[in-house]
Amino acid sequence: MKNLVIITAPSGSGKTTLCKEILKKEDKVQFSVSHTSRKMRQNEKNGIDYYFVTNEEFIEGIDKNEFIEWNYHFDCYYGTSKSQIQKSIDKKNLILLELDVKGALSIQKLYPDQTVSIFVEPPSINDLQIRLEKRGSDSEKIIAKRLQRIEFELSHKSNFDFTVVNDKLEVATNQILEIIRNETKGVSYVT
Repeated sequence: MKNLVIITAPSGSGKTTLCKEILKKEDKVQFSVSHTSRKMRQNEKNGIDYYFVTNEEFIEGIDKNEFIEWNYHFDCYYGTSKSQIQKSIDKKNLILLELDVKGALSIQKLYPDQTVSIFVEPPSINDLQIRLEKRGSDSEKIIAKRLQRIEFELSHKSNFDFTVVNDKLEVATNQILEIIRNETKGVSYVT
């Protein structure tokens, strides 16, 4: 039964915005809150957008084998809690995971029968660069690092079940919602 819905994309493609829109329109979906050691951005909330922890706390979680997948990039740690995923699988709840490409590939490999994976593509590399600059939360150095990863991330899009181009937010959101509804029939929904 497919109850782990993965949204992945190159940084700046709008996966966070899309996930928020999906959660607004489909209240029966639960969001998997990842852990990160990066600084909280304006308008983010601890425990809702991420669990914000220090590098030391994250490393301690790695040492205790608390993460099903984790990654270190852009000078920060990111990871998904094993216990949260296992609870969703056990209860057959529909959970939305917002992951980078490496994390998404890891979850797919571990749970091939439970995942529906959606790769979100930007309309163009130029649009992606503009989005990253407009976001205003990263230095030029971090933006350059994010842009360097794009080729790697785009080279893996064929490893995912579906690809959605995020040119218009409403259109992309509706396409993803349709995929979720078609691919997760029979899943118990969170109440």
